[in-house]
Amino acid sequence: MSEARNALTQVKKVVVKVGSALLSDPTQGLDRQKIDAYCAQIVQLMGRHIEVILVSSGAVAAGCHKLGWTRRPAAVHQLQAAAAVGQMGLAQAYESALSEHGHATAMIMLTHDDLADRERYLNARATLCQLLQLNVVPVINENDTVATDEIRFGDNDTLAALVTNLVEADLLVILTDVEGLMDADPRVQATAQRIAESRAQAPGLDALATAGAGVMGRGGMLTKLSAARLAARSGANTVIASGRQADVLMQVLDGADVGTLLTADLTPLTARKRWLAGQLRAKGDLLLDAGAARAVAQDGVSLLAIGVVSVKGSFLRGDMVRMLDANGKVVAQGLTNYSSDEVIRLAGTHSEQFGQRIDYVGEPELVHRDNLVVVEGTSD
Repeated sequence: MSEARNALTQVKKVVVKVGSALLSDPTQGLDRQKIDAYCAQIVQLMGRHIEVILVSSGAVAAGCHKLGWTRRPAAVHQLQAAAAVGQMGLAQAYESALSEHGHATAMIMLTHDDLADRERYLNARATLCQLLQLNVVPVINENDTVATDEIRFGDNDTLAALVTNLVEADLLVILTDVEGLMDADPRVQATAQRIAESRAQAPGLDALATAGAGVMGRGGMLTKLSAARLAARSGANTVIASGRQADVLMQVLDGADVGTLLTADLTPLTARKRWLAGQLRAKGDLLLDAGAARAVAQDGVSLLAIGVVSVKGSFLRGDMVRMLDANGKVVAQGLTNYSSDEVIRLAGTHSEQFGQRIDYVGEPELVHRDNLVVVEGTSD
């Protein structure tokens, strides 16, 4: 057993994400036997004094089955209708399965807006922590019933990673219908091998992850890799494993060689920095010159107006903005002290010149380092 696998036996708080393909199919609807099996494992983990939060897909798939739809719809209003129909059955299935073991459950519906607002973020954290103290199993799903294209997470892998950061879990377990991250596409190459262990931030993993998903799913291996990297920001490791494997949760927490273990090699962020890093919907972009991009990316220092080359988007004071280098790579994101109109006038100037460009002189920084987090960037 590797040192990293051995560390899994010491986990005290885990977030478990179960994908749609494991819980339902277009012809049969929800698979109660599988739900019962997962809940039985969760109860066993709780018996080891491990706190468990479940992030479950399946509402849309269950609703599609009840409505006679064989594929996940693309239209938001149809997704909302399917989610509204299916959520009742999903909640009932978990309530029934866990009550058989003497445990209460709580269904919590979230949208990106809930975690983008700092006060609601802290409220969600407090609620989850209280439920865990009461020995209640929180079951979390994206609120597809009210979500729109602008605020929905897009997949429950991302939601699970954000919840991992929210509650400062030690481990994220993503259960899917494949045995882990493979070194080649097994649908094309029969000799493809499972990657047993890697650093979450290893750049070579991107080429191995595919963006495909099943007819009822929304996230592929690429979203799972992104989720692992997001969870790593709070120091959490991630295991991607097959939910079809018997007692998979028990095996993972026993340190067995199952799935792909993606280790967090980052220094855990502070609570506020984790919240900043989890904001996935920026209102605008600031293109930085080479010096500013380097200073922000390497040192996480405050962003000054002198280093801004151009502005994209419309935003207000306090909104989330991204900071990009000359190649369009996102190097950081944070809360701006000035609106987009003001930043356009302030760009390229020193703070002592602010009074000549706008009607008032506020903070000398465009984005203060306390409200800024360096991110693992992508090209825009």
